[in-house]
Amino acid sequence: MAVISASELKWYGSGADNLGGAISVSEVAPSTLFDAVSGDESAAGDDEYRCVYFKNTSANSGGYQNAVVWIETQTPGDDDISIALAGEGKNGTAETVVDEGTAPSGEVFTAPTNKAGGLSLGTLAQNDYFPVWIKRHVPAGATAYSGDSFVLKVEGDSTA
Repeated sequence: MAVISASELKWYGSGADNLGGAISVSEVAPSTLFDAVSGDESAAGDDEYRCVYFKNTSANSGGYQNAVVWIETQTPGDDDISIALAGEGKNGTAETVVDEGTAPSGEVFTAPTNKAGGLSLGTLAQNDYFPVWIKRHVPAGATAYSGDSFVLKVEGDSTA
């Protein structure tokens, strides 16, 4: 039995344009899913949503245990990121929203900043995945910004 390596823990997109739906076969970097904050978005304010899947591809028989996701680094712009676990749960297919401005139904978004406050994904066996929604909130009057990024962190345990 081997320890799970970081290269075996991956993010995948969802459906068309990462607006929910089935897990994609393509890996993604969550921080690259949002476009630049335009002048119109920054003037009026804007909320946008994306859905990604965190997946354990390791063959470790104990799985990735007690996995937790949080926002390790917020955006450098005036906007902010929050996350929610999809209500469909582990190995579920996240609902599909009609456009990037439509919130998924029933999800509660928070902005945990450390493992202790993170959202629990539970134990993920080989090829288990969990859908995670990401919300970008741009407040009205924010500065337009094109170099936006953020970091989602997932941490858990594995057997030796």
